[in-house]
Amino acid sequence: MECMEDMFPPIGAPRPDRDFSPILVRKRERCEMTSGMSREERRRRRRATAKYRTAHATRERVRVEAFNVAFAELRKLLPTLPPDKKLSKIEILKLAICYIAYLNHVLDV
Repeated sequence: MECMEDMFPPIGAPRPDRDFSPILVRKRERCEMTSGMSREERRRRRRATAKYRTAHATRERVRVEAFNVAFAELRKLLPTLPPDKKLSKIEILKLAICYIAYLNHVLDV
């Protein structure tokens, strides 16, 4: 049997079924607004916000920077004449493939 406090909470006590924080209220309102939308429409709407675009641009900038640093480090390991010759990314990759093949050949001999 349940105790009296569970059946009849004290006056003024918060009721779990009625006590919503402002965050939950906003979330519920947002859900009601988007409930008629398809998953793709919700995704498109979320991606259209300035906050999302800014965050995405920042992530992309960090990714491209890491990519460029990796190519620069690979470039330092490859022998070329002159050593400071500017190479495109595809040239760096092709040269790396040839250099690895050459080193394998040297080890096999």
